[in-house]
Amino acid sequence: MNGRSCGLWFSSHHGFTLIELSEVIAVIGIISMSVVPMYGTTIQRAKETALKENLFVMRKVLDQYYKDHEKWPEELGALVREGYLRAIPVDPLTNNAQSWIPVPSEPGGSDIYDVRSGADGASLDSIPFREF
Repeated sequence: MNGRSCGLWFSSHHGFTLIELSEVIAVIGIISMSVVPMYGTTIQRAKETALKENLFVMRKVLDQYYKDHEKWPEELGALVREGYLRAIPVDPLTNNAQSWIPVPSEPGGSDIYDVRSGADGASLDSIPFREF
């Protein structure tokens, strides 16, 4: 009874040839070269989306604060103390909740009408993060 008749055709094959291993390594290399750049872009796009969402929420809360108090808050911490936010969100690009740039309602004012990201650089669409 030979190995092929009982389904053991691989019993005489002990390993892969150098050519087979080279082909597999080449295919893995090609796949990784195309996936790695997309991974970095995907991570950056996710951070930009999270930044836009955090800014949207903070601006909405600032508007609610203004409607309730008929004035803008003097600091972002007031939004937490008065229950408008559980915590100041973290800027996903700086990984810091303290990097937000407050924008006063009037130049030189001490209130907070709007917020901007404190991150340097620009988005994948070439828009500076501070202009979001």
